[in-house]
Amino acid sequence: MDMTLLQQISLKKVYLLQKNELEEETAKVKWLWNISVVVTKKRYRIIDFKRNRHDDVAEVLSIEYDPNRSAFIALTKFDDNEKRYIVALKGLNVGDKVVSGSKKSPDIGNCMPLSDIPLGTIISCIEMRPGKGAAIARSAGSFAQLMAKDGKFVTVKLPSGETRLILSTCFATIGSVSNSDHQLTVFGKAGSKRWLGRRPRTRPVAMNPVDHPMGGGEGRASGGHPRSKNGIPAKGFRTRDKKKASNKYIIERKKK
Repeated sequence: MDMTLLQQISLKKVYLLQKNELEEETAKVKWLWNISVVVTKKRYRIIDFKRNRHDDVAEVLSIEYDPNRSAFIALTKFDDNEKRYIVALKGLNVGDKVVSGSKKSPDIGNCMPLSDIPLGTIISCIEMRPGKGAAIARSAGSFAQLMAKDGKFVTVKLPSGETRLILSTCFATIGSVSNSDHQLTVFGKAGSKRWLGRRPRTRPVAMNPVDHPMGGGEGRASGGHPRSKNGIPAKGFRTRDKKKASNKYIIERKKK
């Protein structure tokens, strides 16, 4: 891909990685000498989640890998030569035409209001508020399904299993997100996680009581009920506010 184009539709994403004199990554600076700072750069691709160029047809130029997300992205080009990235859908190929707007055909990659989408359609990249941009079902392989329409709301079954009401004027994209095999990735060794910048994690039951609620005990005593470092129970404890204003839009809670 042309590097000049990538600079135009991406932002710089800079990480600071601390290393000691042995060139080993350090979580904390324990000594103040021989510390060098290594700068690694990753460009953030600007994704068009709003799809606000209505009625303008765009052609898919390429399907690309994006280091900032699990799904693939598609580079699209409009008739006036403007280029934008969108989240690539499963089945979207180079040369395909995509368009957004009302009263469009429900083809893969097209973005349209929920009120215009036929019932039972598989959708993704769904808005929560009109004009704010896609917020739901954007990761690799995820999708939702349009279940019903009632007045100014539609009923959508989300990837989590939750069924909720969304305004019918919100936009959604036809099709499921690409790279559904992402969940089948086998890392195989600890080094694969280290390449992603993820450092080893200490088991809470191996800590002291001062460090974690599950720490302490004589011998190989278990840590008690699973909970976070702040004491919040894990494995099924619901943390959603019971007085949250949007609770009235949830028809069925997500499955455990």
